[in-house]
Amino acid sequence: MTDAPQQVLCALALLWTLLAAASLIVYVLKRKRPEKDYTELVLRTKSWWVMIGVFSVALLASRTVSLWFLGFMSFLALKEFFSMIPTRRADRRVLFWAYLAIPAQYYWAAMEWYGMFIIFIPVYMFLFIAFRMIVSQATEGFLKSAGTIHWGLMTCVFSLSHMAFLLVLPDVKAHGAGGAGLLLFLVFLTQFNDVAQYVWGKSFGKHKVLPIVSPKKTWEGLMGGIFTTTVTAMLIAPYLTPFDTLHAALAGILIGSFGFVGDVSISAIKRDIGVKDTGTLIPGHGGIMDRIDSLTYTAPLFFHFTYFFYY
Repeated sequence: MTDAPQQVLCALALLWTLLAAASLIVYVLKRKRPEKDYTELVLRTKSWWVMIGVFSVALLASRTVSLWFLGFMSFLALKEFFSMIPTRRADRRVLFWAYLAIPAQYYWAAMEWYGMFIIFIPVYMFLFIAFRMIVSQATEGFLKSAGTIHWGLMTCVFSLSHMAFLLVLPDVKAHGAGGAGLLLFLVFLTQFNDVAQYVWGKSFGKHKVLPIVSPKKTWEGLMGGIFTTTVTAMLIAPYLTPFDTLHAALAGILIGSFGFVGDVSISAIKRDIGVKDTGTLIPGHGGIMDRIDSLTYTAPLFFHFTYFFYY
């Protein structure tokens, strides 16, 4: 029996209802318009069932299970990142230490040791990785390799680990949803923002935002997504967060805006190295980084937004 707050259970039930409705719409489209190819849409919908299912189980289980799940997600993301971007043969042992940073970083979150959590990767791992690379005495390509490893750690581990610390935050102002509510609020709005920007862009998009980095992104999609995400944030914040109306609106704007930045940041990396997707783990979506790229920006920014105003 789960001890998740009632608000979280209700929100997840609503999320499953929305997914069921979306699946029904896809089914009707396939029947009504058999001449069109809906293969990718079907794959995406099926993947959403799996992703939401796994996330729901992790969130409803014990806090320990949830933290392990988030840590494993960081591991998959980092592994995908290093597989996508070539590193030097001399850095293989350095990568071992980079992977070891994952359990350490999530341990600090589990211990609620904010001081160590916030400096472990940006300071200690930053210095240690460089030192370990120097010991190997391979100087050719040193700067590029160091930048790749540090960027991977900051993006896939440090940024994403803020979801874990968000989960362990205690209730504030007697609000019952606690950290689980905040995490669900963040993840749902980040993913919802991606969908909203896509729909607005497909429907009304004409003016490109960053035509070289991400040709399909339009100002109409960006602004429509931010507006939709902000309104949604204001509607669901009273059930999942301690936010008042103003802070809910600001959180929606933050997630909508920086979700876009996270998305195009990974797009810039993919365009630089000439790949379409970061991997093939999720059918219809690509790799795990393709699905959580927006969270690399929204997770740390939303965490510090919440921490500043309510803790």
